[in-house]
Amino acid sequence: MPLRLDIKRRLTARSDRVKCVDLHPTEPWMLCSLYSGNINVWNIESQQLVKTFEVCDLPVRAAKFVPRKNWIVSGSDDMQIRVFNYNTLDRVHAFEAHSDYVRCIVVHPTQPYILTSSDVFHVL
Repeated sequence: MPLRLDIKRRLTARSDRVKCVDLHPTEPWMLCSLYSGNINVWNIESQQLVKTFEVCDLPVRAAKFVPRKNWIVSGSDDMQIRVFNYNTLDRVHAFEAHSDYVRCIVVHPTQPYILTSSDVFHVL
């Protein structure tokens, strides 16, 4: 039996190629990480762009909200993990995580753990 979805609202906007999306659990926000190296945060109720910032010059393939810290964690094609405060857009942390593109980020819901993966057989 196929899954039937009832679409209530659609957000349509011109952008670079979208590599990843994430929803904030308490704010009406959706983040989009882009091929251009930017991250956009949209209000899904008003369909307005709330925040935009440059992460790097290469594609940002993974990004996640960390609401308990007011952070966005991003992983990009320069093998870097970067952490930004989403209120101030200041960079909080940055470090090289892999020797290949960062493909996926998972944030533990209660513990201070961030898991990342790439195409080089490593999970950090």
